[in-house]
Amino acid sequence: MTTPTPYSHLGGEEAVQLLVDRFYFYMDTLPQAAGIRAMHQPDLALANSKLFKFLSGWLGGPNLFMEEFGHPMLRARHFPFSIGESERDQWMLCMNKALADLPPMNPQLEANIKNALQDLATHMINQEPPPIRR
Repeated sequence: MTTPTPYSHLGGEEAVQLLVDRFYFYMDTLPQAAGIRAMHQPDLALANSKLFKFLSGWLGGPNLFMEEFGHPMLRARHFPFSIGESERDQWMLCMNKALADLPPMNPQLEANIKNALQDLATHMINQEPPPIRR
């Protein structure tokens, strides 16, 4: 008997794809996400596919990203992009809105996923915050 994973609790492949689709919908349409949208290609299909494959394994489902691309090395893959607190917050805004669009889930699971995604997004920061002016 296998232990249930966040992937299975969310609803598997269909739910993860919905999450990713909604994430990119918000990134593409929210003015507050214009900064991170500008970092992406005009066509979001490849980014959508890669995020779906990454989240599938990250949530405990099939390791699709690793099978195709190897170890995610997320921080290294994101070094070409200037990521600060603002970009992290824009990413989380889109992800939190996308999570809210999924069917209701166990509140503890939702909190755990949000906290883990926040930690992941914070780990991507590669720019120092601007100095505080007095």
